[in-house]
Amino acid sequence: MKNKITPFLWFDGRAEEAMLFYTSVFRNSKPVAVSRYGDGGPGPKGSVMSATFELDGVEFIALNGGPQFQFSPAISFFVDCTTQQEVDELWDKLSAGGEPGRCGWLKDKFGVSWQIVPKALGELLGDPDRRKAARVMQAMMRMDKLDVAGLERACKEE
Repeated sequence: MKNKITPFLWFDGRAEEAMLFYTSVFRNSKPVAVSRYGDGGPGPKGSVMSATFELDGVEFIALNGGPQFQFSPAISFFVDCTTQQEVDELWDKLSAGGEPGRCGWLKDKFGVSWQIVPKALGELLGDPDRRKAARVMQAMMRMDKLDVAGLERACKEE
């Protein structure tokens, strides 16, 4: 099923590499198609123009558009994780060669920003006891990779 809205990512010669990397990181993901430049350019004939892939059922398109544009943390992909193990696995894979950030954010080796967030965070921040929720928020603000056990401890502190 095709998305009505599809994330379209601009790379400088690394679209196919990015597609292969991302589809190796996320389960239920696959490369879909690679388009190559023909005689009309603007890239060299036969080089990758774009790569289409699915990440857990969501279609993405990666374009080799050149060096004109760079990624910014102002746009990120939020990954809702069910377990700490999933957080750990995705954090380790996506941050390799990239840059960890605060509060579950990271920048991967291509400069794309991701938020790797355990489902428990939303539940803990939504605690009806606003003091508990505030402690969870403060604990999160001190973390790079989010740690469910640490967030739960913060919620229980007095």
